[in-house]
Amino acid sequence: MENYHEITNVLDVICPMHVIVNDSGHILHVGPTLQKLRPDSPLADHRFLELFELYRPRTVTSMKGLLSAAGTKLHLRFRDAPRTSLKGILVPVKGGAILNLSFGISILDGVRDYALTSADFAATDLTIEMLYLVEAKSAAMEASRKLNLRLQGAMIAAEEQAFTDTLTGLKNRRAMDHILDRFLETGQDFTLMHLDLDFFKAVNDTLGHAAGDLVLQKVARIMVNETRDEDTVARVGGDEFVLLFSCLVDHEKLETIAERIIRKLEVPIPYEDEFCKISASIGTVLSPDYDTPSADQMMADADLALYASKHKGRACHTFFDQSLRSRAEIQAPPTGRGESKTDSEQRFIQ
Repeated sequence: MENYHEITNVLDVICPMHVIVNDSGHILHVGPTLQKLRPDSPLADHRFLELFELYRPRTVTSMKGLLSAAGTKLHLRFRDAPRTSLKGILVPVKGGAILNLSFGISILDGVRDYALTSADFAATDLTIEMLYLVEAKSAAMEASRKLNLRLQGAMIAAEEQAFTDTLTGLKNRRAMDHILDRFLETGQDFTLMHLDLDFFKAVNDTLGHAAGDLVLQKVARIMVNETRDEDTVARVGGDEFVLLFSCLVDHEKLETIAERIIRKLEVPIPYEDEFCKISASIGTVLSPDYDTPSADQMMADADLALYASKHKGRACHTFFDQSLRSRAEIQAPPTGRGESKTDSEQRFIQ
């Protein structure tokens, strides 16, 4: 080949994946990008058809056959791994041939497998445009992924906020209703415990709402500590709470839990130079006690049991039974939630 070095220098720039073979089929020179596909194994001096397998046209098995395929699109791949597929076209020259190869639609695999960049292709190669498009698409997809993660995080935070009482960190009434409905839909056994603080109004009236907020936060921590992870503790009103016990309907265990909560709530809570004294009244209903339990009926019955605890003198626990409904018709509820506090209650704050 005349001016061989000049030709190879030109081809290295405009066709960086070319191969020059002699008339015996031995590789004389390969472009820098093609050699990059086998960085540890120089391709020169090997027979072309020993390195590459032509699978279209299938009849090519010799250099003579390869030369006869001049001008025909060649489909080939490396014989060793990774068996990257390539496309090519052959142009006969004096003393051999020049083959210009490309990845074709396998360009993305090639870029991934061999860490190629735009510098590995001719500046006019449409592959460069494709790489830019792929890079732009990847950047857009990554930006979209990050945005989706942020939106998902914001949605989770908003949903969590919508179901959380901001003062105590407990579930709120909306969350409690949702969980209660789920229990009813699944038909699982559960217990609903309605708790109301005694003498809480006296704390607010005497020491202010800051003291009341502190008491509510302390109450919340106590109830969370006395329940299981699978249970739900919700603040459903100013000083009202509902506890939902999943798959727990044992009277003795529930009585123990209620008594323990009441006992711990009776421990005076320090606030500045004062002590806030409260107690709690609790009413409890069990889902197995109903043929077809409903949220409204269970809440109403738990409320009756709670009022019964208030009647008993507060700081106690009552299980609902049908007799409470009859008594409720002829007996007005005692001062309880929202009641006007008496002087005796004021003395609970020292």
